[in-house]
Amino acid sequence: MPFTIAIDGPAAAGKGTIARALARHFGFAHLDTGLLYRAVGAIGGDPVAAARGLSPADLERDDLRSSEAGQAASRVAAIPEVRTALVEFQRRFARAEPGAVLDGRDIGTVICPEAEVKLYVTASDIVRARRRALELAADEALILAELRERDARDAARDVAPLRPATDAILLDTSDLSIEDALARAIDYAKAVGA
Repeated sequence: MPFTIAIDGPAAAGKGTIARALARHFGFAHLDTGLLYRAVGAIGGDPVAAARGLSPADLERDDLRSSEAGQAASRVAAIPEVRTALVEFQRRFARAEPGAVLDGRDIGTVICPEAEVKLYVTASDIVRARRRALELAADEALILAELRERDARDAARDVAPLRPATDAILLDTSDLSIEDALARAIDYAKAVGA
């Protein structure tokens, strides 16, 4: 039986790093669902058509980790038809053998509410801005403003708002090393049968 690990949380909290490491640890497939929305935003034009026609090659674009792609992803993710077009792809991926780790903003609440493990990875705004500024070699104050704007938009949207699932385990990485955060995530996943 497939085993699904759903990881949600705001940008630069460490969810992607933890998700990739968990997938490697357990031998599961990994999907950064934010890349789907980043790709749709980066393709441009009609976002619904872009979502319906999304291909694996679109997820390999070099510009998907940019701040601009992140902002575009947040905007197109608020369009219900875009979300609908991408939901089934994500659900099929989540139930593939032997298991999968998906990270995003609505995995435990909308995409995989039946996931065996649900984590909500977060960190303070300041820590997240510092991490993202280092990653992108960008101005920390500007990144902080962009993160806060995106978080507010994602938490307020009508469709699949950013919030932890009621049964998710909160993992605050503000004061944790990646090794410590990963160890906690592994321990939890093992405790429920991964």
